[in-house]
Amino acid sequence: MNAAGFGVVVAVAIVLAAVTLSLLFVLGLRSRQDNRLKRRVLGQDAPVEDYEQATANPAVQGLARTGKSVEQWVDKDGETPRLLAQAGWRGSERRLIFYVFQALMPLLALLVLMALWMLGKAPGLSIVVYAFVLFSLSFLVPRWVLRSAANARRARIAREVPLLLHLLVLLFEAGLSIRQAFASIVRDGGGVLPELGSEFEMVLRQLEAGAETGEVLKSLGEAMAVDDLSGVLAVLRQVDRYGGEVRGPLLETMSLIEERRGLELREKVNLISGRMTVVMVLFFFPALLIFVAGPAVISLLKALGAVSGAR
Repeated sequence: MNAAGFGVVVAVAIVLAAVTLSLLFVLGLRSRQDNRLKRRVLGQDAPVEDYEQATANPAVQGLARTGKSVEQWVDKDGETPRLLAQAGWRGSERRLIFYVFQALMPLLALLVLMALWMLGKAPGLSIVVYAFVLFSLSFLVPRWVLRSAANARRARIAREVPLLLHLLVLLFEAGLSIRQAFASIVRDGGGVLPELGSEFEMVLRQLEAGAETGEVLKSLGEAMAVDDLSGVLAVLRQVDRYGGEVRGPLLETMSLIEERRGLELREKVNLISGRMTVVMVLFFFPALLIFVAGPAVISLLKALGAVSGAR
């Protein structure tokens, strides 16, 4: 690399570093101004964000505020709170870790870019392409991680719904109410329903605080966005509002869920059968053809060779 190219690379790296640090500083300053305005409107003793209370380190709190600002910048639809709830990251410590991770990713991208430049992996103007890819990933990776965790937990919740239905039927047949059934599941069913047990524990706290059962169950179904769980909660809401027998609707919901899962299993089996057919055609069929037709082909070749030799 000549002197001119080296100077261009250094200039581009310095500009990217300055832009990244300036962006993070502006986002952190904006978040701090918003917090100050909120405290001024609500009063001097207004509480801070719960994730800031998880640590007393000012640097970590500053990174968390910056991550919160990045979230407001990249998430215009307000999807992050719903994904945090679906992933089970409602605690202040887990939210703090997520926001700090979201703030550190652009800095990590900058360090990787500098390392690539120092190792000579990004010569000349290609460093601009590396910079665009790395900084795009630095904003997208936290969203991918959060969405992946939320989808994995939603899948675990869906697997727990059939067992929840059986437990609810047994508890309601024993004469328990909806609140007592949830309390029994939280107290005795934490080992078999770990994900739903934690959600029902939060439901019980809201009910003890005076919230209505129907509203709490509706908000839980909308937050989790699991079809099977939403169906069960809809039945419980109707029973809580209008009364009546709960065993029959729950058994009907159970049969519908089992039928739906049976169809899903059949679809998966059909897909696996198609894939196995492709595998057999590509790998098993040529070996079988060689095994069956090989001796006849060899004999035919020998006969043709003998005839040609006789001539």
